[in-house]
Amino acid sequence: MGDKSRSQTQSPISRESIYRNNHSVDATTLNVTGAHVDDGNAKAHTKDEVPETKDIALPYHNEPVNHVSLDIGGSLSKFVYFTKDGANGGGRLNFYKVDSSRIDELIGFIKSVLVKHYDYDPDLVPEGAESDKVVIVATGGGAFKFNQQLRMRLKCRIQKEDELHCLIVGLDFFITEIPNEIFVYDSSDPEVFLNENLDPDADKESIYPYLLVNIGSGCSMIKVTGPGPENFVRVGGSSLGGGTLWGLLSLLTSANDFDEMLSMAEKGDNETVDLLVGDIYGMGSHNKIGLKDNHIASSFGKVFKKVFNEEDPAIESQQHQQHNNADARLARIAQFREEDISRSLLYAVSNNIGQISYLQAQRYNLKKIYFAGSYISGHAQTIHTLSYAINFWSNGTKRAYFLKHEGYLGSMGAFLQKKFHNGETE
Repeated sequence: MGDKSRSQTQSPISRESIYRNNHSVDATTLNVTGAHVDDGNAKAHTKDEVPETKDIALPYHNEPVNHVSLDIGGSLSKFVYFTKDGANGGGRLNFYKVDSSRIDELIGFIKSVLVKHYDYDPDLVPEGAESDKVVIVATGGGAFKFNQQLRMRLKCRIQKEDELHCLIVGLDFFITEIPNEIFVYDSSDPEVFLNENLDPDADKESIYPYLLVNIGSGCSMIKVTGPGPENFVRVGGSSLGGGTLWGLLSLLTSANDFDEMLSMAEKGDNETVDLLVGDIYGMGSHNKIGLKDNHIASSFGKVFKKVFNEEDPAIESQQHQQHNNADARLARIAQFREEDISRSLLYAVSNNIGQISYLQAQRYNLKKIYFAGSYISGHAQTIHTLSYAINFWSNGTKRAYFLKHEGYLGSMGAFLQKKFHNGETE
C-alpha cells in the first residue's frame, strides 16, 4: 500500500463515507479511513504522465460487499467492483470500461468478477431463478436497454438508479473522500498538472456550489448547491460531445478507436485547417478586439478555400468528372493530414463545451467547474483546451477542475446506492 502501511495491532478510528446520511437513508457506508488512489505518485506529473484510472485503496474497509455497479452510457460502459486485499485486510475499488456495443464482453467480464471475488457463479443458479446473493446497481440508459439481458445471464437482481443522482454522489465522493483525486492545469507551466488536495476534515459544505460538466456522447451541465437529490438541477447541455468528435473522426480519419484519435490530435497542427485571427488581420498586427494571432477565428475555416481555390488541376478535374462519386470526397480529404483534422476537431468541440460551461457558470455565479466524462480520457490536450477556454472567457475568475476517475462518476455513485432491507444489507 506504499506509504499507507497499516498497523497490525490497531487500526485508526473508522471514518465512514458521507453518503448514508446526506444522500440516501439506506446508501452503502464505506470505511474511507486512509483511502487513496493507488497510483504511487501524489506529486505533480508531466503531460506524459497524466493520471490514468487506478484502483482506490480502502485499507480499513473489512465489511463484506455483495454488490457491483454499472453505468451503461451511449458510448462506454463503466463498471466498479470491490476486491479484498488478502490476509492484511482492507480492500480496493476497481474500475473497468468497455464500449457499450460490446455488451456480451462486458457481461462476460462481470461474470468472471462475480465468480472470482464474490463467490457467486450464475451458472449454478437454476434457469428462471434470481439469486439474492449479489446485486448489480445500474444507471445510465443501458440500465434499461440491457436490463433483461443482464438479468437472464447473471441471474441476480438489477437495481436501477437515477443517472443524475449517481453522477453527483460519485463526484462528491471523489471530491471529499479521496486525496489527490482532483487536479488542475497549471497555466504557468503547460507541461504540468497539479494535484488539488482537499482537507478531509474541512467543512464539507465548502465544496458547494459548483457546476458539473459531464461529457460523454453528449454534454450535460448540472448546478450543484449541496448534497442530496434536492440540491442539484440540470441547467443545460450540448449535443456536441464525445460522440460528435468520435463520429466525425471516424469518417475523416483512419483511426480505429478513440485512443488512436487522441493520439492523432496530439501530433496535429490545427493551423493548417483552422482560420486564425492572424490570417485575417495579418500576423503581428494589433487588432482592436484584443485577440492573439493564433486564436481560432473559424474552425476548419481554411478548408473551403483550399479545396475550391487551391486544388491540384488533376484533382479538380477528377472532382468535376465524378461529382457524385465517393472518390471526389476522398480526394478532398487527402489534401489534409489526419493529425491536423483531428486536432482541429478536438479544439472545436472542446472550445464549444468550454464556452457554454463558462456561460452557465456565469449565469449562476459558480466559480468552480468540474469536468468529467469519458470524453476527457486523461488526455493532456483536451484538459489544456478546456482549462484555457474557462480561463479565457472568465478572465481568470473561474477555474476548471479534473478528476483521475473522470469517467466513473455515475458508476461510483451507483455503487454507493446499495440498499438496506430491514436494517441489514440485502
